[in-house]
Amino acid sequence: MRVRVRGLVAGAVAVVLGVAGVVGSGGFAGADSGGPEADLAYHGAVSLDRGRIDLRVTPRNHGPSAVADATVRLTWSAPLAARQQLPEGCARVGARVVVCRTGALAADGVGEQIGLRLRLRGAPSEVTLDLGTVWNGGLVDRNRGNDRQRVLVLDTGDAYYF
Repeated sequence: MRVRVRGLVAGAVAVVLGVAGVVGSGGFAGADSGGPEADLAYHGAVSLDRGRIDLRVTPRNHGPSAVADATVRLTWSAPLAARQQLPEGCARVGARVVVCRTGALAADGVGEQIGLRLRLRGAPSEVTLDLGTVWNGGLVDRNRGNDRQRVLVLDTGDAYYF
């Protein structure tokens, strides 16, 4: 039985959770198997205004191989409010974590923008966002520095670009 979770199949979420601990230690998203290679990166903007987050992330694949699909993990330093309205392709997997599908990424191509409007529990004066690839279909990514980012976001309502 398959259960849909806001656009993600629940089984896919379990796969994401299962590999989360190995990313960065030669795991799924950074495996060096000598197979096809892709170089994922994420750029965008995030703002914080009285506990409300507005986030736009655009995935990019610098190639040389296409990526059929990938998953980006967004981890906040403060807990999210209990109820969230997430777009198709995104799922909440913890008190501070949301994962989103990137969709297919052509070699040397830009993917579709992922847009999230979230609420934090309370209204912190600042929050950090850690984002990075959790799963990339088993492709080799030799440049892991550009698919991991940490962004400090102050409660000013201003956009912080990364």
